[in-house]
Amino acid sequence: MVVSTTNSNCLRCGKNSLLTDDVTGEQFCSKCGYVVSEKSNESGPEWRSFSTEGNVNPARAGAPSSLLMHDMGLSTVINPQNKDATGKPLSTSMKSTIERLRTWDSRSQSHAPVDRNLRQALNELSRLKDKIALSANVLEKAAYLYRKALDKKLVRGRSISAMIAASLYAACRDTETPRTLNDISTAANVKRKDIARCYRLLHHELELKMPVVNSIQCISRIASKLELSEKTKRHAVKILQDVQDNKESAGKDPMGLAATALYISCLKNKEAMTQRNLAEAANVTEVTIRNRFKGLKNQQNVDLGI
Repeated sequence: MVVSTTNSNCLRCGKNSLLTDDVTGEQFCSKCGYVVSEKSNESGPEWRSFSTEGNVNPARAGAPSSLLMHDMGLSTVINPQNKDATGKPLSTSMKSTIERLRTWDSRSQSHAPVDRNLRQALNELSRLKDKIALSANVLEKAAYLYRKALDKKLVRGRSISAMIAASLYAACRDTETPRTLNDISTAANVKRKDIARCYRLLHHELELKMPVVNSIQCISRIASKLELSEKTKRHAVKILQDVQDNKESAGKDPMGLAATALYISCLKNKEAMTQRNLAEAANVTEVTIRNRFKGLKNQQNVDLGI
């Protein structure tokens, strides 16, 4: 028996004489024999590992749960390698049995219509992730919004692709990630009008409070497409900061404002860039850039630098 000393007093006799049996987990008093607790939780690593990857110190817990999995990552997974715990290949009869178990295990995880709906939607979300390069927190937020919509039965009678695209756009707006409706519409291959309709539904039914899109965040995206210099980008940021301080950016398209600020900055730094190229990079029209340019130029309190 391995015994360790505990720095605490006995609840019965009040003496500092508590001992802990490291084998059984019992904690008792060495003076009066009072048993304080019969079990103790082991907080160390799980040294017994059945993995064939050679992990020396594997973690006790498994992979963290995630909203991006239809079952939150809590389901059973049968390894597809067809090998036992020692790494040896399985026999032919055992392979057939394991394959049959995998089939039934997969069927048991998505037997309800809601589970099948959620699995299809999250597969679509993982496909969109690779197309428009989003971070993990945006995807988790999108999956959370879609689950809320599924609980409120907002998906019934509507396209799954449109609803998950609308959830992704709402997540981008909430996390202030510069992605437009057109970007998500192109990636999801869904009409912009359908995504906008579903987004308005989510905004109303889930009572979402979205922050206003900051046009300064759109500058880096447009400038990287056109390979503009850092000096031009910084001057464009200064222009937009002055515009926001004078309350002139309210009600205007942030991408159009960002493209106009870059156009003014290019004129200031004598960097050759046409309105057409800026309009194509920002996915706006040249008329929008010209109108914003006239509006900014007429503001006496805004220093355009030209």
